[in-house]
Amino acid sequence: MNASVQLEDLSVRFGDFTAVSNVNLNIDGGEFFSFLGPSGCGKTTVLRTISGFLAPSTGRVTISGTDMVGIGPNNRPTALIFQNLALFPLMTVSENIAYGLRIQGFSLTERTKKADELLELVALNGMGTKLISELSGGQKQRVAIARALAVQPKVLLLDEPLSALDLKLRQHMRTELRAIQQQVGITFIYITHDQGEALTMSDRIAVMSDGVVLQVGDGRAIYDNPTSAFVASFVGENNAFSGRVTRIDGNLAQIETSTGNLVGRNPKGLSIGDKAILFVRPENLNFGQTLGSVEFEAKFNSAAFEGNATHIHLMGAHGGEITVTLSRSDDFNVPAKGTSLKLSYQPALGLILADGALASD
Repeated sequence: MNASVQLEDLSVRFGDFTAVSNVNLNIDGGEFFSFLGPSGCGKTTVLRTISGFLAPSTGRVTISGTDMVGIGPNNRPTALIFQNLALFPLMTVSENIAYGLRIQGFSLTERTKKADELLELVALNGMGTKLISELSGGQKQRVAIARALAVQPKVLLLDEPLSALDLKLRQHMRTELRAIQQQVGITFIYITHDQGEALTMSDRIAVMSDGVVLQVGDGRAIYDNPTSAFVASFVGENNAFSGRVTRIDGNLAQIETSTGNLVGRNPKGLSIGDKAILFVRPENLNFGQTLGSVEFEAKFNSAAFEGNATHIHLMGAHGGEITVTLSRSDDFNVPAKGTSLKLSYQPALGLILADGALASD
């Protein structure tokens, strides 16, 4: 049976420092749920509280309706994969996978059968006799997953397990991890500061900053409709223009910025005179003019070719950098540094949010 996880008014404090503040969440059974945020935002503290390694200062954790107060990590229906994996170097792959079953008193025959089943699940058939030192980074990740699944947890907790891998392997393991989760069907709760991981794998994402959950939603909602300046600037690249609202026109608003009068969606219903930031994604900016577009100018600085896309970096009148992302099919003749270029975007692709702190990483 899939296990749901509820966090009710959850706060965790260390002395005068509040690591997690008043978190309320319901994670559905069988869901791949990610906590996303910068280092130190409290996401790992949440995970350790769910696992039982930390106790809430206030509030509670329930799993499938059962309050976890007073229940230690070894008695919770959870398994935790640590960032450093914590595999046993002197044991074989099969012995690592079956370790939890040995502790629980399963026979050698039962342990061997289960280890073989899990080796097949994580695509490591025939590698049970190898030592951990003989495995690649990706293979070690799979062993850690198999070992966690061996004890049949109802909830699998993963604390940035892919962070030590190189980019290509990390991208490959995202696909594999999501496929394994869908195959076993249990609840995965994943911790990461990598937005690509969260957007690629998750059913839903909770974005955190300074111990607070700022927004919860699926990847598309978080990316296309961030509800705060922090989320807009943390999840994906974004160009930010600060100013004040000067006009309201239905669901659109105009803000006066040092770059000029810019228009965008106004989902929060900001009023004339409110301090605001307009966000435009790099892929939504174009060179030149299109019908009904908002236009402004910026000075060319540099171009960075990254295979499937080229990132054009410009300097705006507001003194900040502006980025335009072009696909391989877009024509762009690189001009001299300092050349003034006209940019445009469709008003519906601009997003106006209340002025607030931007993400620093």
